[in-house]
Amino acid sequence: MADVKQIEDKTTTEPEDELAGSEAPLLEHLIELRKRLINIAIAIVVLMVVCFLFAGQIFDLLLNPYRSIYTDPGQMELIYTAPQEFFFTQLNLAFFGAIFLGFPYLATQIYLFVAPGLYKHERKALVPYLVATPIFFLLGAAMVYFAVLPMAMHFFAGMQTSEIKLLAKVSEYLSLAMTLILAFGICFQLPVVLTLLAQIDLIGSKTLKHGRRYAIVGILVAAALITPPDPISQIGLAMPMYALYELSILSVRMVERRRAKAAAAEASAES
Repeated sequence: MADVKQIEDKTTTEPEDELAGSEAPLLEHLIELRKRLINIAIAIVVLMVVCFLFAGQIFDLLLNPYRSIYTDPGQMELIYTAPQEFFFTQLNLAFFGAIFLGFPYLATQIYLFVAPGLYKHERKALVPYLVATPIFFLLGAAMVYFAVLPMAMHFFAGMQTSEIKLLAKVSEYLSLAMTLILAFGICFQLPVVLTLLAQIDLIGSKTLKHGRRYAIVGILVAAALITPPDPISQIGLAMPMYALYELSILSVRMVERRRAKAAAAEASAES
């Protein structure tokens, strides 16, 4: 009877032990995720405070594309129609500056969260993507600042008549500028994402080639949804994104060639 009782006790306790053992890794992942999110939140808050102190300089910098539509910058005027509007605009500027300046740190925290679950060679393979992410983000932001936004502002200003003048609200112009900069910066991550998917063998160059027509439709839809409803901004985003898609095909092909060479070298070493 004692043996039967021991067997029954064992059968009742084993599932609980197995469940507790399976919960531990999940709990550790959640604790690590919380740690990374707290680090990101602290970084954003600190950067927001710093950027709020320099909100005037950020504001002046973002006004340059708008100034380009005037031969005499002294003619430029921006308005706000509510007492609190400019204050909240400065808060938005501070948040934008925090995201923009903190983007490399955000990407690093994401990498540090993912890295413990990867093999050593996989962690090394991720480092180039970690470096490429902020570079492509800056390229997208620079394209908006120096090309797309000035062209869009000239397009909008060209609709003025002798009786209808452009008098932009400060919050609306800055919202347009910040939205475009962040949207282009994120969309310019396309080669990084596709190459990373090829690195883990989830996508291939043949798939990207055959899906070219669907990619074009998707790019046009994304450009229409992200940018303002004007052709300059939409074309300004769609054309670089398609060029980046073609660049992604070349990058994925290079990954496949490296993988094929590594497989051939391993096969020859085994033989």
